[in-house]
Amino acid sequence: MSVKKSLIELIQTVRNCHWLLLLLAMSSILLPSLNVQAREQAVAIDYLHGEGNLNGVRLAYRPYYTQLTTFELLGDLDVYWEVSMNFWEFGEDNQHEVNYAIALSPVFSKQFDTLYNKYPLKWEFGIGVSLITNTSFAGKDIGSHYQFEDRLGLIMEFGEQLEKSLAVRYMHYSNGGLNDHNPGLDFLNLSYAREF
Repeated sequence: MSVKKSLIELIQTVRNCHWLLLLLAMSSILLPSLNVQAREQAVAIDYLHGEGNLNGVRLAYRPYYTQLTTFELLGDLDVYWEVSMNFWEFGEDNQHEVNYAIALSPVFSKQFDTLYNKYPLKWEFGIGVSLITNTSFAGKDIGSHYQFEDRLGLIMEFGEQLEKSLAVRYMHYSNGGLNDHNPGLDFLNLSYAREF
């Protein structure tokens, strides 16, 4: 499949995803009504490495970053919404497949330690939704264009105002058994993010 044809399919898929924009708009209205403290927005760039010759790049925007202070058992819990665009490639040299995905995920994180009494270490967990252009990819039939985007990771914040972060995470894309074909796609993810 040519890159041009894949881009045309991606544009058509994005046009049909009005529900993602609606969900993002609703969250920006509902979250401020909770007991929260808003922070800066952020952008991130990630490198993804999957099984075999599956690699990718993920570009993300975090329009809403806040801290929930209403959970007595957990203490303060950081939450951000992330909209991302994924570019995946499978294969070697000039014989490869490409696939694209857009995703929307709420992500929760909690500080568990501090490195050198300065840099917060946090775990993170999130389950979101994604829309993938091709259902046959990397030698698999993933069943449907709609997939869940799951993540579990470790974050270290740094910088003078702790405005930067590095993360390593496990990411899994799966249709959650909503289709008979559900092998999923697994990635190790390295991420750099910066608030602005």
